Amino acid sequence: QVQLVESGGGFVQPGGSLRLSCAASGLTFRLFRMSWYCQAPGQERELVASISPSADNMFYADSAKGRFTISRDNFANTIDLQMNSLAPEDTAVYYCNAKGALPIMTSMDYWGQGRQVTVSS
Repeated sequence: QVQLVESGGGFVQPGGSLRLSCAASGLTFRLFRMSWYCQAPGQERELVASISPSADNMFYADSAKGRFTISRDNFANTIDLQMNSLAPEDTAVYYCNAKGALPIMTSMDYWGQGRQVTVSS
């Protein structure tokens, strides 16, 4: 059974920093592209950042560039999202996602339970 367990996040004032972590189990972690998505109230879930299985390729949404850093540890089966210079518009529930990176794995798409990030003064 695949599990993605998120931790971190919480409340911070504008300009502050938070870190999200996601621990994966029940899958061959090194074969999955890992991502963070966010969903604000009344809005669709959107991609924030993504990292390739070998960590040689990262993608960031325009809103995350220069402020957020995604990383992974293929020995510990974890990914992190370091979020700096946070603003109120970053307030959302953040989800960890694992998607199979090989053609035969395209149906393997898993989600964590979500973690609240609130940025407010």
